[in-house]
Amino acid sequence: MPMSLRAIEFYSGIGGLHLALSSCAVAGSVVRAYDWDQSTCKVYEARYGPGIVKKADISLLTAQELAWLNADIWLCSPSCQPYTVLNPQAKGEGDSRAKSFIHLIENVLPSLVEMKQHPRYLLVENVAGFETSSTRQKLLRVLFSLGYSNVELLLTPLQFGVPNSRLRYYLLAKFGAPFAHLNGSEDAHVWRHIPGKGTDWADPRSDLAANAHQYVTPLEDYLDLAMNETEFTRFSVSDKVLEKWGRLFDIVLPSSRRSCCFTRGYTKLAERAGSILQMNEALDTTEVFDRFLEAQKSGDPEAVRILDCLRLRYFSPDELLRIFCFQKSGDEPFKWPKDISLKTQYKLIGNSVNVRVVRELIEYLLEN
Repeated sequence: MPMSLRAIEFYSGIGGLHLALSSCAVAGSVVRAYDWDQSTCKVYEARYGPGIVKKADISLLTAQELAWLNADIWLCSPSCQPYTVLNPQAKGEGDSRAKSFIHLIENVLPSLVEMKQHPRYLLVENVAGFETSSTRQKLLRVLFSLGYSNVELLLTPLQFGVPNSRLRYYLLAKFGAPFAHLNGSEDAHVWRHIPGKGTDWADPRSDLAANAHQYVTPLEDYLDLAMNETEFTRFSVSDKVLEKWGRLFDIVLPSSRRSCCFTRGYTKLAERAGSILQMNEALDTTEVFDRFLEAQKSGDPEAVRILDCLRLRYFSPDELLRIFCFQKSGDEPFKWPKDISLKTQYKLIGNSVNVRVVRELIEYLLEN
């Protein structure tokens, strides 16, 4: 292993994979990042400086273009839309958004191996559901044929003490040598924990009586609890949304030790896009909503005012960045370019990775 790993970050987003590499125990640096989205590239450059990220169609990259970068590791977080259960029209490898990743795996990587300029390590992150896709089968076949050993995992930040249930698929691969637990043979098992580190995850909501998994940090440690009224109003849920969709929200308290997966649709979608905060912990959510729904059913035009006492609001972008482990409480605020709207901030965060989980995986990938 070189003294400092050289990495290429594909589908770089706002740089979560970059941050995970730079914060792990192994010295490494991203020498090139690629993404197609202009807003993403602006944010990446504002955070990591000019000259690293390149706006490019990844499906057009060639082995010759990448060979000179002399990368030791590829960090990949390809589009999840072709594979997510939230997209009823998901088409897997038939989706145009899957094209670029398949190109990297089927065309570029084999050429680099032939040129002896290939990465020794790969990390792939995607949505849970990718493990059942034909793209995953294609990926495994190519890696095996080229001499890579791999480990597949389904992990959630809850396993690392972070109060968010963002279950994601990960593949780790290394060239020329098996992972210790494989004993020289390929293993199609999808792990629910990092091998040799902990046990399979069990949802704490199914075992609260045993006080299981209480090592998960409460949400309040990630929140701006002293948010002033102007800021609270900025992130409050509108009356129109509450009247139509409020009953579908996943509502959590500052003391809660879990939140739903936050997606790019947060603040735009009511269901399965992320949790809503109830800042007033003294009240019973169900009882208040029952009163609201009864008043709404009876035709009360001011029924929504019944919900005011709950103090419902969205998580702010800064709070989500803490949950995604981009920063800690007390850190300098994330550097957003001035022309990046609040809506775009939510979209870019929802498309990102959990830095803590990826950091642990990079360290596991490289520890041998």
